[in-house]
Amino acid sequence: MPISPLSTTAANLATALPPDGTDQSAQIAVLKKANALASESALALIDALPQPQRLPDNLGRNINTTA
Repeated sequence: MPISPLSTTAANLATALPPDGTDQSAQIAVLKKANALASESALALIDALPQPQRLPDNLGRNINTTA
């Protein structure tokens, strides 16, 4: 799942506006929204990962140190 183009556009917009009193607060609001969208996308990717399968009890107990 790629990162949303909306969050990239919002971040680009936040850095492109001239730094002014109200414009700066708008930039911060847009940047916070972009960060929230990015974190939601990351959480969705993590949730989409398959659960690891459980190994039988006789596997994964010993490490071969004579490789």
